[in-house]
Amino acid sequence: MEKEELYQLSFQLILYSGNARSFAMEAMQEAKKKEFNSARLKIAEAETELLQAHKFQTQLIHAEAGGDQFDLPILLVHAQDHLMTAMTVKDLAIEMIDLREEFLNADAVKEGTAE
Repeated sequence: MEKEELYQLSFQLILYSGNARSFAMEAMQEAKKKEFNSARLKIAEAETELLQAHKFQTQLIHAEAGGDQFDLPILLVHAQDHLMTAMTVKDLAIEMIDLREEFLNADAVKEGTAE
């Protein structure tokens, strides 16, 4: 695999991972406003972006497994960091949304306003 192609794949990883992280952060903001449906839609958007990033990561892994040898550019390491951070933020966002919703429901039960 040529260096230019590695750079292009790295930029795609950064792009989609960054989008996913942004959607996950937006999801947490929506949950903070008690907009849980909107928060879950943002999580779904984050997951779509992560799937796109994963396709580029898989392409790199397959190339290496197929015998391609290449120097590891710092940009690719940076791209992998973006992907892992985005995945972690998305997973934490899901947990935070669930917790906010549980607390809201528990408060509603205490106050006798549960549906």
